[in-house]
Amino acid sequence: MELSNRHIVITGANRGIGRAFARVCAEDQAHLYLILRTEDPELKNLLLKEGAKSVTIKQADLSNKDHVKRLVQELKEAPIDILFNNAGMLSAGYLEEQSIDAIYDMVQVNVTSLMQLTWGLLPGMIERKRGLIVNNSSIMAYVHLPFASTYAATKAAVAGFTHSLEQELKETGVKTLLLVTPAVRTRMLENLEELYTKTMKIPYSSQSPQQYAMMIRDAIIHDLKVLEPTGITGLALKMAKFAAPLFGKEVQRRFQRSTRK
Repeated sequence: MELSNRHIVITGANRGIGRAFARVCAEDQAHLYLILRTEDPELKNLLLKEGAKSVTIKQADLSNKDHVKRLVQELKEAPIDILFNNAGMLSAGYLEEQSIDAIYDMVQVNVTSLMQLTWGLLPGMIERKRGLIVNNSSIMAYVHLPFASTYAATKAAVAGFTHSLEQELKETGVKTLLLVTPAVRTRMLENLEELYTKTMKIPYSSQSPQQYAMMIRDAIIHDLKVLEPTGITGLALKMAKFAAPLFGKEVQRRFQRSTRK
């Protein structure tokens, strides 16, 4: 699917991968509907200057069910071609030390709001017999590490949801794209690095949000169903998927649980 003239919804569009992808879509002269948690007065003008046909800003907190419900009502009549469920939250660390409220918010943003927006916009896509649901999962959906139990659970849920949805959309004209997102240099990655370096060393390669946004664009144009990482991260993914016992032993060899009181 080409991006030119498409109507594209992007959640979490004011930073990181979401902002970078919005700029890619603008360069391809798309119509953009951007879901932001906080105001970003300069973003609309920037994207229009870069070529966007139109930019509609919707401010909403995706951890709030009522905000998501309002978004569905406001967007369901628009001729949406692509829904990019990109927004995400992170809760990480020893499970017993995580805030239960933070866990609830993360599940709402990473899983429930994603499902709710898809549920709300999918009927219009099916009626028009075209559309694409792009869901941002993570390598953590398959590469299970200490400190990431709750985050990994949400991303595994996104992967399972997307794979199942792909099957039930057969012959509707609506397709899915699952992003098994690797390490992308965002604020979330910085938070993860700070946590993990306390307990274990993880070799990985990273890329910029701009580089990854271009990869997403290419995956959409070439009608991919899954976008997986390459390089050292891709090797770790394959090992976690197909040699799980060996991968688990290597993780345990590297992991040192803190004994702090």
